Amino acid sequence: MKNYTITVNGNVYDVTVEEKGSVSAPASAPKRAAAPVPAAAAAKPAASAAAGSIKIEAGAAGKVFKLEKKVGDTVKKGDSVLILEIMKMETPVVAPEDGTVASIEVAVGDSVEAGALLATLNE
Repeated sequence: MKNYTITVNGNVYDVTVEEKGSVSAPASAPKRAAAPVPAAAAAKPAASAAAGSIKIEAGAAGKVFKLEKKVGDTVKKGDSVLILEIMKMETPVVAPEDGTVASIEVAVGDSVEAGALLATLNE
């Protein structure tokens, strides 16, 4: 039996695999690479420093499909700020009230959990 630690979408799993038969091991086992840190994650502390008072959070887990607005854009209540792909459907995430986009906390392609901070607005 062999034990492995596998990371899938940021979740770490310990897995035990049972070997059957006489399978020969490869000459050199692949080395486990450190998990890459997305550029957006590295930039988050700086972006959060300019965060606004109105938070826009994910209503469900999904993947960032498209950014509709950028920092500094003015939005009205109900305007689409970004689009999440949730269960194979493009779902707009809208501004909860009028304001100016203060920060965008995610990048296209990021996976987000329900309740994750996506963006902030200033009144």
